[in-house]
Amino acid sequence: MPGSDHADVGGFRLHYHEAGAGPAVVMLHGGGPGASAWSNFGRNLPVFAEKFRTLLVDQPGFGDSDKPEITGQYFTFSADALLGLLDKLGIERAHLIGNSLGGGTAVRFALRHPDRSGRLVLMAPGGLSLNVFAPDPTEGIKKLYAFAAPPGPSKEKLAEFLRTLVFDQSLVTDELVDERFRHASNPESLRAMASMGASFTRPETFEEGMLWREAYRLRQRVLLIWGREDRVNPLDGALAALKLIPRAELHVFGRCGHWAQLERFDEFNRLAVSFLGGR
Repeated sequence: MPGSDHADVGGFRLHYHEAGAGPAVVMLHGGGPGASAWSNFGRNLPVFAEKFRTLLVDQPGFGDSDKPEITGQYFTFSADALLGLLDKLGIERAHLIGNSLGGGTAVRFALRHPDRSGRLVLMAPGGLSLNVFAPDPTEGIKKLYAFAAPPGPSKEKLAEFLRTLVFDQSLVTDELVDERFRHASNPESLRAMASMGASFTRPETFEEGMLWREAYRLRQRVLLIWGREDRVNPLDGALAALKLIPRAELHVFGRCGHWAQLERFDEFNRLAVSFLGGR
């Protein structure tokens, strides 16, 4: 059974789930209203725990982690918080799996702390995705912005956003919408989302979010995973990363959106476990 705990990482607490033994793997969830490590990777945890010491981490401002004011740029803020967690747990080096926002945090962590980062599995990562053909903002990002816009959050707006994340629309159930809305609509979470969003436009630090400009510095082996029907970070966003990262490879799932770990559950697990060395 997975364990659940908090760790103080310097003024605030990170919440995480943990299971398994062996080389460490950290899973970092995507953003969006009501997101958490468990909602993104809870189903995947038992599979990875067969081969790895696996941690599902609620990034700052999400899930059961604290909701601090974000100072600087979010990817950097979250990456440094993750370093604090690994230090607390005595983990010298970890492979990283990141979806969307979590992919951006994983890349910043690997750039900022290369000796602490193993291989990277990045599913449509934020910051590294540079749209070549698709317009910005994308359909999914527009729906994300709309959630908290006047007259305020609603379950209907949340459902519209969640439907942009998946090819299989049956995955967006009333239960999922209710669960995520319960977490996303409280004032603390809304403040955290606003603080995170502001970090991507702050003049003195916003360029730290443009990870594609630094992609050439990654020396880790990197597996890029994309859904062909991704409406948040479209597939053409992979092209620059694939060209710039020296040791990158790309796998594309057809009939799949932004949640490859759920929509292509078995195939994703086999691919990622094998890539991370747990054949």
